Amino acid sequence: MPESQHPSRHPVPEVNLVHGYTTAVVDALIASGFGVHRSWLDPMNPIDATVILGRDALVWDEWTGWNMGEFVSGRQGERTVLREARSISASVLVEPRHLVQLIVGGVQSPMPRSHRAPDARDGLVDALHGYDVADRH
Repeated sequence: MPESQHPSRHPVPEVNLVHGYTTAVVDALIASGFGVHRSWLDPMNPIDATVILGRDALVWDEWTGWNMGEFVSGRQGERTVLREARSISASVLVEPRHLVQLIVGGVQSPMPRSHRAPDARDGLVDALHGYDVADRH
């Protein structure tokens, strides 16, 4: 497996919280036969992650969850731009295998997280820590 398929660890600890989760999503996509070309974590306000699947890309952010669309532009250090982006998750944090099912089977109505005061009180940070496996990839 090429290293570029999995996101590199991010130097900002708050952004790096999503590393384990994004890695688990990439693994679930690969196991389901998706061609993952590369992925990365970036930036803050909101924290996001991008997974490139050929012409399409998945973008996760801490406020709205997963969106999918045609990849227009983006790279680590700059926001990813999607054409015809659509939400594919009903919650911000979707179990990776369930996310694959949503991509294959359909879209759920979004329930975005409030961007006004995202913090540990809503459980996102604790849930992200559950995906953190030391030096997994």
